[in-house]
Amino acid sequence: MRFSVFQVSRQGGRKNNEDRMGYSYTSDCAVLMLADGMGGHPAGEVAAGLAMATVASLFQKLAQPRLDDLADFLERAMMAAHDQILHYATEHAMLDAPRTTLVMAVIQSGQVRWAHCGDSRLYLVRQQQLLTRTQDHSFAERSRRPRGTASAAPVDANRNVLFTCLGSPVKPVFSVTKPLVLQRGDTLMLCSDGLWASLSEQDIVTELSRNPVEISVPLLVEKALIQAGAHSDNVTCLALTWLTPDTSTPTQ
Repeated sequence: MRFSVFQVSRQGGRKNNEDRMGYSYTSDCAVLMLADGMGGHPAGEVAAGLAMATVASLFQKLAQPRLDDLADFLERAMMAAHDQILHYATEHAMLDAPRTTLVMAVIQSGQVRWAHCGDSRLYLVRQQQLLTRTQDHSFAERSRRPRGTASAAPVDANRNVLFTCLGSPVKPVFSVTKPLVLQRGDTLMLCSDGLWASLSEQDIVTELSRNPVEISVPLLVEKALIQAGAHSDNVTCLALTWLTPDTSTPTQ
C-alpha cells in the first residue's frame, strides 16, 4: 500500500480554530478523518477533537492490521464519536452539547469507502476530473433536488444551516458509500467548508491534478483564505494520492 498524504489547517478571521484532522494507517489499511466544530454551540473544538480521537482509537483497536468490515467500521466510528460528545456534555453538566461535522474515509485492498455527517466534504479526483464528492447534509444541498420531492427545500436556503451533526440531541444522519476501486494517481481530499465555500469546484480539481499533495494542499488553503478575506472561516484540508499499482482484492 503506497500513498502520499499531506495536511494543513489555518485559522481564518475567527477567535479559535475549531477544525481538526488526522490520519492513521497500518501496513494494510488507512483512515483519513476531518471534523469542523460548529459555531453557535459551546466548545466546538472539543467536539471535533473528541471525534478525531474516537475514530483513531477505534481504528487502532480494530485494524489488526486489516478491518473486517469497512462499512461496519465507518458506522461504528460515527456513532461512537457522537456518543463520546454526548458523554462529555453530561460529564461537564453542559446545557448544550458541543457539536461537529465529521468526514472520514477508509482504504483497504485498493478500495475506498467513506462516510460523512454535516458539510465537511470529500472530493475524489481522477485523471483531471472530479469523479465524485459528498453531498452536504444542509438545507442548501437539499434545495437542489427537484421541486415537489419530499426533501425539497427553498432555493434560497442558507448553506450554513445543517439538518444533522454529531453531538445533537437526536441520532445523527450520515451517509456510508459503497466500495470504490482506486486507480493509481487518484487523489482523495477531505476539507472543511472554509475551503470549498471560497473556491470553485474547478479550482479544486485543477490544483489537485496539477501538483502533488504537498504542494496543492497548502496552495488551496492559502487561496481560500485570500479569497474569503479578513472574515475567512478556518480552512482545513487533508489530501491523499494513491500510488499503488492498479490491482485490488475484494473487501467489504
